[in-house]
Amino acid sequence: MRIVIAGGHGQIARRVERLLADRGDHAVGLIRNPDQADDLRDAGAQPVVLDLEATPAESVATALVGADAAVFAAGAGPGSGVDRKQTVDRDAAVLLADAAERAGLRRFLVVSSMGADAQSTYEEPGFQAYLRAKGAADDAIRSRASLDWTILRPGSLTDDPGTGRVSLAPSTGRGSVPRDDVAAVLVELLDAPHTAGMTLELIGGSTEIPAAVAALR
Repeated sequence: MRIVIAGGHGQIARRVERLLADRGDHAVGLIRNPDQADDLRDAGAQPVVLDLEATPAESVATALVGADAAVFAAGAGPGSGVDRKQTVDRDAAVLLADAAERAGLRRFLVVSSMGADAQSTYEEPGFQAYLRAKGAADDAIRSRASLDWTILRPGSLTDDPGTGRVSLAPSTGRGSVPRDDVAAVLVELLDAPHTAGMTLELIGGSTEIPAAVAALR
């Protein structure tokens, strides 16, 4: 499989790239900063320098032609302002969806956030802007009948070693989850067409990842 990952230098993205490379798939990481290219190669991915904040959809579509799936794993980051949360967490996700449609690509995964809501009333302004941007992006992608989308909403992310066991459902309740396990779930979802059209929450749990994904109906 050829998988294109937006936000290819992110912590979850590089974990996904390593997992894909380990199983013999071809991962392509979209990055804005060419200085990050060697990190992607080290993870077993092909780097493609492409700024989703400054590139039209028709140009992004070129990078998606021939791909089996796209994963939106980009984010402006916790230190970014409100404007970049809009241009990255919202607008870049919508742009990638537009490009996927142009390229004729159907399978489309999104790394969102638990609590994402275009009308979020979260008290802290920066995180409220983030949740609103993610929520608006999710809403826009859910409206695409031409995409076999799955939206993954992890709980609080940690750098603890993955356990391979999770709770994965439309609603899980609050909790945390290692980035290792988020990446492993994303790779499992790539091979799970029955999850198209689902918005799923993810936290640590007791169910092995393949079984957790297989149980979704």
